[in-house]
Amino acid sequence: MSRGEQTELETLRKVAERAVLRGGEVISSQFGLPMRSLERKGPGDYVTAVDLESDEVIRDTLHREAPGIAVVSEELGGKAEETYWSVDPLDGTRNFSLGMPAVAVSVALIVERRPVVGAVSAPLLSLCFSAGRGLGAWSGAERLAVSARPNSQAILATGFPRRDRSDLPDYLAYFESVFLLAEDVRRTGSAALDLAWVATGVFDGYFHLNLSEWDVAAGALLIEEAGGAITDWAGGPDYLRGDVLA
Repeated sequence: MSRGEQTELETLRKVAERAVLRGGEVISSQFGLPMRSLERKGPGDYVTAVDLESDEVIRDTLHREAPGIAVVSEELGGKAEETYWSVDPLDGTRNFSLGMPAVAVSVALIVERRPVVGAVSAPLLSLCFSAGRGLGAWSGAERLAVSARPNSQAILATGFPRRDRSDLPDYLAYFESVFLLAEDVRRTGSAALDLAWVATGVFDGYFHLNLSEWDVAAGALLIEEAGGAITDWAGGPDYLRGDVLA
């Protein structure tokens, strides 16, 4: 990678950071207040006015600070191009609606189906992480690194396939196999935050089926740049399709 390419990625990493922090400010300002809306999109899948407001603030930041790059988000959609931003303005909407602070904002820059910049904030926990391809993964000035605990002490994270429960038999078989190897398994309800915590070494691994690209992309890059590995369930590179082993 040339110095100019590194500089450009570093600039875009900072843009992604500012975008997730500004989306997080929207979330923090509304947390714990009476819900203005809670719409059920599907099984276990919700949207609130806060999701939409965060999405709009993030889009405004990205369009203003990185003009010319398309934006695709969970709530407001968009058209994916060769290069585009993938945005989840509030990952963990159900947690948010219940008053549980395990929520995240996720922004990733995708180039030719590969994340090259990513940022994840957990605004209600005052956490922010970001990465650039070849530049490492960071929380402020601290460089992130995955854990090195043995399997017997591993704490894994997961999420249940609640949207398509036809995958439950495959999921339960895998859950059993990893649970027997590890010390314990956690579920927070925010894939983006779980993946970020793998990158920091809080968790030793993560597995899930049927996620969306915007749930995965930024956290995946954090893990790779922190020295970890992330694949699809066949061990291949197509984790953006939503079946994730980290």
